[in-house]
Amino acid sequence: MTTVFQMTPASAKALWFLAALCILMAVLTVMFGYLAYSARNARFEVSPRGVRLVGDLWGRTIPWEVIDVDAAKALDLRVAPEYRLKRRTMGTGLPGYGSGWFRLRNGEKALAYVTDPSRIAYVPTSDGYSLLLSLEAPDAFLRALAETRPR
Repeated sequence: MTTVFQMTPASAKALWFLAALCILMAVLTVMFGYLAYSARNARFEVSPRGVRLVGDLWGRTIPWEVIDVDAAKALDLRVAPEYRLKRRTMGTGLPGYGSGWFRLRNGEKALAYVTDPSRIAYVPTSDGYSLLLSLEAPDAFLRALAETRPR
């Protein structure tokens, strides 16, 4: 004859913990999916209001009052290593994609959206940081800045 004894059931705490863990995993999955989408679909708009960065968590509009158009330039980070991203202070760093706040090798603070280091638009601001933007045509972007800025 076999006698069977049941374990005392776990408290509801274990179920709540597992539910919270599942919710956290779902939120992280959505967030990583959004970052993956943003890495391929970020864009930069030049308008009468300023430069609008659209993509992931770091998007914003930079008003003309703080943009130093005359000091903006096209860069190839392979040739100008002092502008390379050195340390991420708040942002996304994936292989082939860096976005958010970084320190550059020259010590400067930058808001960066970098995928291709050979085609960068460098745009300093009077707010203590610069923009580092990977673009298909950085020279065309810089021309748009010069043509659109308020006089």
